[in-house]
Amino acid sequence: MRMLLLSSCLFVGGLAHAANDLPGGGIDPEALSRHVRILASDEFEGRAPASPGEERTVQYLIEEFRKSGLQPGGPDGSWVQPVPMVRASVDGPVRAELRQKGKARALENGVDVTMQSLRPQASVDIRNAPLVFVGYGIDAPERQWDDYKGVDLHGKIAVMLINDADFEADRPGAFDGKAVTYYGRWTYKFEEAARRGAQGVLIVHETAPAAYGWATVKSSGTSPLFDIERTPEQALAQHVPLRGWMQRSVAEQVFRDAGLDFEAEKRKAMTPGFQPVVLGDATLSAQFKLKREQVVTRNVVAKLPGGAHADEAVIFSAHWDAFGIGQPDAKGDKIRRGAIDNATGVATVLELGRVFAAGPQPQRTLYFVALTAEEKGLLGANYYAAHPLAPLEKTAAVINIEMFSPDGATRDIASWGKGRVSLEGDLERVAKARGRSYSPDPNLEAGFFYRADHFAFARLGVPAITIGPGLDKLEGGVEAGKALREKYFADCYHQACDAWTPTWDPAGHAADTLLVYDLGAELANSRSWPHWEEGSEFRQTRERSDAVRR
Repeated sequence: MRMLLLSSCLFVGGLAHAANDLPGGGIDPEALSRHVRILASDEFEGRAPASPGEERTVQYLIEEFRKSGLQPGGPDGSWVQPVPMVRASVDGPVRAELRQKGKARALENGVDVTMQSLRPQASVDIRNAPLVFVGYGIDAPERQWDDYKGVDLHGKIAVMLINDADFEADRPGAFDGKAVTYYGRWTYKFEEAARRGAQGVLIVHETAPAAYGWATVKSSGTSPLFDIERTPEQALAQHVPLRGWMQRSVAEQVFRDAGLDFEAEKRKAMTPGFQPVVLGDATLSAQFKLKREQVVTRNVVAKLPGGAHADEAVIFSAHWDAFGIGQPDAKGDKIRRGAIDNATGVATVLELGRVFAAGPQPQRTLYFVALTAEEKGLLGANYYAAHPLAPLEKTAAVINIEMFSPDGATRDIASWGKGRVSLEGDLERVAKARGRSYSPDPNLEAGFFYRADHFAFARLGVPAITIGPGLDKLEGGVEAGKALREKYFADCYHQACDAWTPTWDPAGHAADTLLVYDLGAELANSRSWPHWEEGSEFRQTRERSDAVRR
């Protein structure tokens, strides 16, 4: 295994850089790899929230933070912030049937469709609900866009496309070209359909606009759902009775039997004049039982108290959860270990905590937060943002870590989405100081800006960024980096094969962690405040609290 000895010389792009003088011996690549190996081991059972795997994960994180010399950062001197939730699981078999043109077709859950529900009810029992195609399922008045056009969805199943209307359009339109907006996210689509009284939603899966294959949909769609605690009235308003996905091939057949061409209707949906389409006489029936439980999962929080400006905070975060134990893959493996996603991010937060604790006291208080339930909709991050342990208006920045690479060093580092935040320029600057470069998100169409925990803070105005690996590999360049990325998302994302192996090369992981340290050290001792730039939808929210930071 190649190692990158950061306590001596750093080699990136073939250039040797002067030895760094980080505390604690510098970033330790072996420690990073060890953390990932342990967190992604079978013993941790895929780190599902509210499971035995969570208990092992939380105890491991607490012990590592304690060994580093950090202090508990949770409420009342605790290492954890409890996050109360509801867990909803399909209890038993799913029976689903599509009827069209006098014929009935059974739909297999996980193969043809995925079906779930977060409604506060004991079962789902839908009988012969008509199917209505509503394009991308978007209502965006500020963009002069309405896919619904007043259609009545009560008692009906809304069939809709993933992503938004610009993704496959010939030219950029109302939705910023290929860069996905929040309207393209499945979370928005389910919520909007609920607001309109739909009986259910089936999103048509296509790999390119979804940014992941059906295996990922199956893994997520056959796992328990989690939600924040709501009143029954709130839950009924927030959630459709049935939510799920369908294979494109199933959708094509439904459209064909309705006398429609799927591709032609999709092209119509890319225009603001699109009108909802009843899919002939197609109806869906679905029956399955639900098991709902109140559970408490946990954010793990450590802190390093600041000095002169201890009332100000910098947060380093990563989500600790993965998908736990699920249906067996082709090899019979049931554990979704989440090594890259996101044991790597947690390992970086642990190592940053160790190195910062070994050094001089920062001026601002540093928080090291391992967040729960990111995979369930950023729920741990949203809970922290709603119940902050340091005032959000005095939180200088959130630096979130996702999916650092096991495949060796790259010349560049990247961030997720186009955030229009000064932290992007700061990351570029510290990268250049180490002889590296910064690459804007190379895959804006995947909508990663809305899929990572930093978004929970950004929407409340806190300057926030998610940092991920670059693609310009020392060995093979961008072409090799893209190939590795595409293979991971096609074959292992949210699946059992996202696992640590003895061939893991932590060189890139360590080099990227060093850049996060550099950025964090600046923020920890700076009197400046990161800011949202012109054009950011979060700028105005942050500016409302400007007086607090003067």
